[in-house]
Amino acid sequence: MTFLVTGATGTVGRHIVDELVRDGRRVRALTRDPGRAAMPAGVEVVAGDLTMTDSLASAFDGVTAVHLINFGGDDYGLLRNGREIVDLAAKAGVRRVTVLGGWDEGTLEPAVRDGGLEWTFVHPTEFMSNALKWAEPIRIEGVVREPFGDATTAMVHEADIAAVAARALVEDGHAGRTYGLTGPERLSTRDKVRVIGETIGRPVEFVELTEGQARERMAAEGQQQELIDFLIGVFGNVPEEPNIVNDTVERVTGRPARTFARWVAEHADAFRP
Repeated sequence: MTFLVTGATGTVGRHIVDELVRDGRRVRALTRDPGRAAMPAGVEVVAGDLTMTDSLASAFDGVTAVHLINFGGDDYGLLRNGREIVDLAAKAGVRRVTVLGGWDEGTLEPAVRDGGLEWTFVHPTEFMSNALKWAEPIRIEGVVREPFGDATTAMVHEADIAAVAARALVEDGHAGRTYGLTGPERLSTRDKVRVIGETIGRPVEFVELTEGQARERMAAEGQQQELIDFLIGVFGNVPEEPNIVNDTVERVTGRPARTFARWVAEHADAFRP
């Protein structure tokens, strides 16, 4: 069996590749830039772009199970060609699919549901890797400036997301399920900054911005207004249900979800001068 991982160089995709390789599976990794993929030995790397269906035909050849993401392109927009991707996968003989989804559904999810495949949707809450946006200001100033200091999320380790997706690809019993994934604790923005400081052994100050200051900063950084409104909306009024801590990671993988402190320890060098 060949397992195809799309978005293979991404935050979650690379961990899925590693999980499948450790499990002794034959892995094919799809990326837009194979020359920069740096995959483990034995992984077949192929070029393709999820937003361009014609570029995917050879990638699906001989594949039994595939991990898909519901976004693509430089702007990470929702895929518009979900039906074409699913039709291509089914024609190639793919039987099982996992889909990493975000806040919204695009064309891919309904096509997968109707496509006659064994499907599993993976819906994580906030990625722990989002904290890397604070790495530079922490290294340089020892300060994090953000709005909504009391906003809490149940951040999940990207490797745990990958472990769940990999289990769903290789095991029976996951078809037709949607897994909402959280970490083991719910932390506020202040908590996250505190954990980083404690873990790296260096004081990190949290400075709370007003919503207006946050909007001005994001605009100055070149963020589009639509994205600014989305981020302010999400963190200004954190959705409750996706951030209720659950044990899905442990139930699917057999081990507890990783803590944010562990994630920080794994990436400590990014935060140190």
